[in-house]
Amino acid sequence: MKKLIFALMSIFSIVSIADAQKKTSGAIQFETTVDPAAMASASGIQLTDQQKARMSSAVKTNFELLFTATNASYMPVEEVEDSNGAGGGGNGGGMGRMMMRFGGGGGNREYYYTFADQKLTEVFDLNDTTYYMPSKLTLSTSGPIGSMRMGGNRAPGDTAKAKPVAPPTIEIVKTDSTKKILGFTCKQVIVRSTRAIKLLDMDKNVVEETKIWYTNELGFNFSPNPNMWTEGTVLAIEGRGNSSIAKSIEYRNVSAKDVTAPKKAKLITEEEYKTKMENMMKRFRNNRPPGGGGQIRTFGMN
Repeated sequence: MKKLIFALMSIFSIVSIADAQKKTSGAIQFETTVDPAAMASASGIQLTDQQKARMSSAVKTNFELLFTATNASYMPVEEVEDSNGAGGGGNGGGMGRMMMRFGGGGGNREYYYTFADQKLTEVFDLNDTTYYMPSKLTLSTSGPIGSMRMGGNRAPGDTAKAKPVAPPTIEIVKTDSTKKILGFTCKQVIVRSTRAIKLLDMDKNVVEETKIWYTNELGFNFSPNPNMWTEGTVLAIEGRGNSSIAKSIEYRNVSAKDVTAPKKAKLITEEEYKTKMENMMKRFRNNRPPGGGGQIRTFGMN
């Protein structure tokens, strides 16, 4: 009888350990939505019906957060057809998920986190070279909320030599509101940005609000936009014209390779990155033919 009890206790212990390990690694799927017309309106820009018609419609992008007990990665993914049925339950076909790396001007980046030292590394391709740039989770006060596109995008060409713009006044409001996201209790923080603009020769204050929903139940710090973070694991960011919301979670084993920054990447500081982007914008302006109409904006990560 004692042997039976001991055997049962051993089984329960193994199951408990396996369950605990299972809960410390997995994947969270996020969906980001950007509506250019709504963002322009939130920024105080008055658009005609013709201008709205010419603007692109709302764009949705999928991202995936992979996490272990010690590390995490966050990057865009794309649904792809799997002819072998890997994502379709073995029925001869289905949809899989493929990590996507974006090159060129460094549009959407990969983020890599190490929890022990709270380090955040951004990895991106620029001019056929893969760079990594040390970064951190923060709440940016350098620009209007509307410019903080989900995924952390900003326009480097607008930062250094652009027209001087007075920084907005940022107010952080911790509310008592809570809601469940993926089964986790999330608390709400409202980030309120007030900035002065001139509209039709009239001074006007534009107020933008973004709601951040975070939980401390996952045990690590993260945000789908590193510049929109106050504490905990952010599972939703809701602004006017843009949002990023966690849609599903799956507990499973995650390879250490998938949450570790690539070793082939070359170090670049934020200052060096800004200089490179400024030089690229200068070359573009100098090489643009006279009377050229369009504007090209290269978005990178903040």
